[in-house]
Amino acid sequence: MAKIYPNAVAPQTRQSLSAVTNGPLVLTVWKKSLLFNCYGFTVYDSNGDLVFRVDNYTAGTKSEIVLMDASGSSLLTIRRKRLSLLDNWLVYDGDTTGNPLFAVTKNVNPLNTKSLAHVSSTGSKKKVIYEIEGSYTQRCCFVFDDKRRCVAEIKRKESVGGVTFGGDVFRLLVQPEIDPTVAMALVVVLDQMFV
Repeated sequence: MAKIYPNAVAPQTRQSLSAVTNGPLVLTVWKKSLLFNCYGFTVYDSNGDLVFRVDNYTAGTKSEIVLMDASGSSLLTIRRKRLSLLDNWLVYDGDTTGNPLFAVTKNVNPLNTKSLAHVSSTGSKKKVIYEIEGSYTQRCCFVFDDKRRCVAEIKRKESVGGVTFGGDVFRLLVQPEIDPTVAMALVVVLDQMFV
């Protein structure tokens, strides 16, 4: 039987994850919390080391989600924007509540069926940073930057024998042009928007 979680906890820093130079960083995302009876994500690198985790104590849509590193330190906080007609999420650095890093908005344009969501800067000049296309429910998504380069990709995970895992286990391929922490935050937001 193929392993999903092969190694014990090995804390890593953002710098060590971003230091990938030849090819994409391949992460295995498991839609399961490490804590008993919790909802969340557990993310491993290609060596089987724990990289990120998300642990929530109740099921369903959350108004606040914390993306943590392997040791449990908060990296990003994802909050649903209140009093908004659209499905908007704001992403903050660490545990802070002021000055969001970026916003993720679900696409509601029926003429643009390829786009799932767009990521924009916050502040006075709102500029689209990333566009997310594909199907999250089928685990087939692409994240494009403002120059239309694919900087991250969500794919179904296959074992060595060619057997496909269920939808709860998938791969996140992260190119050097995007921070892996930001790419994982986008996965968490997509999961809240489309599941």
